[in-house]
Amino acid sequence: MPKILVAVAALLVLSLPALGQGNYEIQVYPAETVKPGSTMIELHSNLTVEGSKTDEDGVLPTEHQWHETIEITHGFTDWFETGFYIFTSEGPGQGVNWVGDHIRPRVRVPEEWKWPVGVSLSLEVGYQRRDFSTDTWTLEIRPIIDKQIGRWYLAFNPTFDRSFHGLSVPQGLVFSPNFKAGYDITKKINGGFEYYGVVGPIGSFFPVGQQEHQFVPCVDLNLSPDWEFNFGVGVGATHSTDHLLIKMIVGYRFGKKV
Repeated sequence: MPKILVAVAALLVLSLPALGQGNYEIQVYPAETVKPGSTMIELHSNLTVEGSKTDEDGVLPTEHQWHETIEITHGFTDWFETGFYIFTSEGPGQGVNWVGDHIRPRVRVPEEWKWPVGVSLSLEVGYQRRDFSTDTWTLEIRPIIDKQIGRWYLAFNPTFDRSFHGLSVPQGLVFSPNFKAGYDITKKINGGFEYYGVVGPIGSFFPVGQQEHQFVPCVDLNLSPDWEFNFGVGVGATHSTDHLLIKMIVGYRFGKKV
């Protein structure tokens, strides 16, 4: 059944104009980590339907680019996991390119502590080639807070980004909040929306027109404890944001189930 749904979603994507997107992993993180002894493999497929059309600061245009990211996450304990990313890009006249790699250790508050909300902290560091980013070495600090309230699921990631090599180094920490709200329509279908923003350096936010604000209506399918599926269409609200994108995540869990 999951294979059929993935194929249907892929056909929906391919029926749209072959345009591209500047992000490689578009996801609001849950607080839960991968179970100890288990491995989660995810494929992030991101397509920008309408984005930048010319080189900007030496970075290739995002329009007509298709980005595929492989994420491999292994759980070591009930409160610690580590993820590894491989970023790729394909665009008009560009061919298929390796973009970079990231590594992401994450810790969480154990369930036995019985906190009223889920809490975890992710640190993602890595490299991306200069043709695809103005910053080649970066760090992402992502606190994660979530809560299930009846049929509602809420998650907030008040993320901070830091460049160590590139044009954004003088900015210091940049605030990039993410938010997700989802409602269980049935036991297997959750519908809702996600928000992704980049508002600027701490203490000196960008003018609104230079900020990035992306709203993504989405659906999550809970077909099996082993499978993960997310599909959404994002709309940019400012001139600095890619105007239209499509995202899909397909994941599968291997190893221990408890």
